[in-house]
Amino acid sequence: MSSLEKRKSLFPSSSSFFDDFFSRDFFDWNDKNFSATGTTLPSVNVKETDSNFNIELAAPGMSKSDFKIELKNNVLSISSEKKEENEEKDDEGNYTRKEFSYQSFSRSFRVPENAKQEDVSAKYDNGILTVSLAKKEIEAKPESKTIDVK
Repeated sequence: MSSLEKRKSLFPSSSSFFDDFFSRDFFDWNDKNFSATGTTLPSVNVKETDSNFNIELAAPGMSKSDFKIELKNNVLSISSEKKEENEEKDDEGNYTRKEFSYQSFSRSFRVPENAKQEDVSAKYDNGILTVSLAKKEIEAKPESKTIDVK
């Protein structure tokens, strides 16, 4: 009979950074909506059509100006930072309630080789950010033919 034991560390004298890096399962999608800091990441759909690659990101309650989208070195990065502050004061100018919130996220995607990096568009509608990358036209392959040997 065997028992399961939680491993303490791959490198006992090193920081947890190395443990996280070497023990992380990059193909485990169970915690895909949580970052390493435990904050929530927006859900993403990636779709491929005959002419486009489309990334749909669920981000309700935001505005177009909250997003930053960059394409650099074949990596598409979508990030957002939103700060809100609400306050209520009594008649004497004292705070009776003051609330603030801060939300941020960043998601990155490797761009396929057959995407036109110069043809990228983004649209935000009903809480969904859609980023579209057009595909390059596939070069026609020459037809094969039989060559007679003379």
